Amino acid sequence: MSYATGDDMVTTFGERECISLTDHSHTGEIDQSVMDNALSRASAEIDGYLVGRYATPWPDAPRILVGRCCDIARYQLASAERILSDEIKLRYDDAIRFLVQVASGKISLGRTDTGSVIQGSSQVKIYSGSRQFGRDSTGGGAF
Repeated sequence: MSYATGDDMVTTFGERECISLTDHSHTGEIDQSVMDNALSRASAEIDGYLVGRYATPWPDAPRILVGRCCDIARYQLASAERILSDEIKLRYDDAIRFLVQVASGKISLGRTDTGSVIQGSSQVKIYSGSRQFGRDSTGGGAF
């Protein structure tokens, strides 16, 4: 299961770039099999970082992984076609840095170790400290 779809790639990078990355036959269309293969490889790379911390893959992947998956797939496609730009490399490096921090526990994906979603609480707790300027602390008067 891929963390992103071909539609996610088109939404993120545009149809023109997706065609240039995948159209090896020069048909002027996105080659969906090339795109799916890149997204599958990118998802496997993501799982390689996360498997030490979480039970992967998830049926309902955290939405933040979609963009990271697209960035990694784009890097892989661009590297294969030798049209690698500084921006593509930078986005790939950022995605890997993010995954390293998730794997080390510095960033949470909002999941338990088993992959279930952590439920937030709607309760608010307010604690007050002792009074700063009460009669007891000021000797009974003002200052």
